[in-house]
Amino acid sequence: MYPVPRYKIILWIFLFLVFLIAIYIYSHIHPNSSPFFPKCPFLMLTGMKCPGCGSQRAIHALLHADIKTAFSYNALLVLSIPYVILLLGVRIYQLFNPYSPLILKVQRSLYIWIFFAIAMTFFVARNIFSF
Repeated sequence: MYPVPRYKIILWIFLFLVFLIAIYIYSHIHPNSSPFFPKCPFLMLTGMKCPGCGSQRAIHALLHADIKTAFSYNALLVLSIPYVILLLGVRIYQLFNPYSPLILKVQRSLYIWIFFAIAMTFFVARNIFSF
């Protein structure tokens, strides 16, 4: 066990508080009915849906336990949640064990390229098949 620098602990606490505030906002305000949430600039310019289109509505639906609706808004976001949770868990683990080989296995650039390829495939497919 290595000593954790104080600034890292403060940073994680700050990020956690920002996360809680974002959850509160997304669970109480629907992205379609509020001008507070920005519209997708890529969609507005090109008329095509980017891989992130529908993410705000999907997060709102997930916070209300409506997985089917969230999946219809953005399937990529819903399917990538387990991987994001894994990465977050590894980052927290890394905070206390900075030299663990587990970090090297989970955060390989190969996985990032695979996710990028999946996102680009999703981008093309959702614009061809309109989902």
